[in-house]
Amino acid sequence: MTTSGLPGGASTGIGSLPHRDARAAAEFSLDHCSIPFVPWLPRRSPAEGPIAQAMIGMHGVTAGQYGSILVDPSRIDPLAPVVTDLSHDAFGGLQAFLAAARERQHTGWVKWQFVGPVTLGLALMRAGVPMSEAFESAVRCVRERVQHIIATVDAELPGVRQLVFVEEGDLAELMEPGFALAPDTAIDLVSGALAAIETSAVSGLHVCGPADIPSQLATGPAVLSLPVHESLAEQAGYLVRFLERGGVIAWGVVTTTGPVSGNAERSWRRLSSLWCELVNRGADPAMLRRQSLITPECGLGSHTPSVATSVYEMTAEVGRRVHDQASASRWVLGA
Repeated sequence: MTTSGLPGGASTGIGSLPHRDARAAAEFSLDHCSIPFVPWLPRRSPAEGPIAQAMIGMHGVTAGQYGSILVDPSRIDPLAPVVTDLSHDAFGGLQAFLAAARERQHTGWVKWQFVGPVTLGLALMRAGVPMSEAFESAVRCVRERVQHIIATVDAELPGVRQLVFVEEGDLAELMEPGFALAPDTAIDLVSGALAAIETSAVSGLHVCGPADIPSQLATGPAVLSLPVHESLAEQAGYLVRFLERGGVIAWGVVTTTGPVSGNAERSWRRLSSLWCELVNRGADPAMLRRQSLITPECGLGSHTPSVATSVYEMTAEVGRRVHDQASASRWVLGA
């Protein structure tokens, strides 16, 4: 696990944005996040939805009209090469982001995400692919694709550091009866995807919604994304040990479901209240501040650009407060 250099209180994005213009989305990210992120843009093209983007280029998957995808279960082959064509419409957001970041001569950190092997494997199963072939294909696709994109970002933006999240939406149901995979198997699959990232980038894990904390931590992310909720105080022991090992928590401070509040105060109070509970249960307050990123809870693909602006302005404000407190803690401690 390595998170060296991630600045405490830095704000970044989760998943999707609602923009239909890829260049506008890239500029939005660069303007609103201290760690700009490459957004998914499913409204711009269905091909840029997380699952569609992952499947494009797999043997047995063909692109249909208007960004749709067609899966032929009989042709899915875990041993077939995965073709990663970043000029494809499925990667329009990435193309626009790299171009905008180059023009701005962006340095520092960038963040992007890719769907994880559990979520992708389950999607293939729902398309009719047998279980063993579905997950073998998903594992190979995720590993090859993320390594290809990491190399491309390195080449296009020399000197930047990359934070790469594995997005595992279906992992939220891991402990539910009837889940397709045993917990240990699912953990191993996600762990392998994170390991493929860690050779040249910092790995993160995001599961949209409440999920089993010990299982998420068992996958071995360097950064764990969690929605801010008072129930997390009950998991203080796990979170404290994660921080003590050098882990970073990306706190989803601004809700993305239901009405969005008009200022950052509510989000700041929720985070502060949770942190007080964690400190009461053994967390080091300075460590909490230093080893924190600030994000929305989930993606905003179903909202509007104006809502996205409001959410990211609140996210940035909370991030500034955390960053200022983290800097003050270092100064007081002489670090």
